[in-house]
Amino acid sequence: MKKIFAILLLLPTLYLVAVPVYYAGKSLRMPFTGINITIADSSEYHFITHNRIQNLIDNNYGKIIGKPVGEVRLSEIENDLSSLRELKVAEVYVTAEGALNVYADQRDPVMRVLANDGGDYYIDNEGIVIRRRNLYSPRLHIVGGNVNISQAMLDGVSVLDTSIKNSILKDIYYLVDYIKNDSFWSAQIDQIYVDGNNEIDLIPRVGNHLIHLGTADNFEGKLRNLSEFYDKVLPAVGWNKYSVINLAFSDQIVCRRR
Repeated sequence: MKKIFAILLLLPTLYLVAVPVYYAGKSLRMPFTGINITIADSSEYHFITHNRIQNLIDNNYGKIIGKPVGEVRLSEIENDLSSLRELKVAEVYVTAEGALNVYADQRDPVMRVLANDGGDYYIDNEGIVIRRRNLYSPRLHIVGGNVNISQAMLDGVSVLDTSIKNSILKDIYYLVDYIKNDSFWSAQIDQIYVDGNNEIDLIPRVGNHLIHLGTADNFEGKLRNLSEFYDKVLPAVGWNKYSVINLAFSDQIVCRRR
């Protein structure tokens, strides 16, 4: 009687173990029925296309539609997609109907860098460097001049990382972040140029003059002083009176007449 009772108690446990194993095996034998690719912010940024993701899967794993799910390692597909520098997040999973779902979240660029070696790059909001690979160019502040992109940056180390030494890009990153979050300066400043002394020039959209910021030290205070100069002085003397507005000196503005 005790043995029968023990067997009756064991049956539900065996059921709870066997059923998931059965369905897990069944799902692995199920063929892929399709591929669904979702790219976040695809209407705003075009760094990654559906075709590029589809081609990556096809080239590395062949045509997977019709293949049993168990023959393809989803983690490997996810790792391959995560290796694309243009993506911040890549997630891969299979639906109950057998469709391979791919979700890709693109990086959010904050500036474009034209390096002095001729390279063309974007830097995103985490300081990650992305190569510009196609003709698509979102409207961003452009940084040029004496700017170098190191191998560590190309390997994925953020320009904000403490291991990145002797690079002005960290200062430029914070400067651009300040500019783009201020409605006036975002509209006024077009390009940023680094000269041979690692000092910064700003090229405005309005006014035929160059703004020499000097170093990035206290750039907030320098731009506040320039804002007052724009409000109080230039309307009286004219926006094209000066060729250079120099903010490099502490709490003063030095101008060069045209």
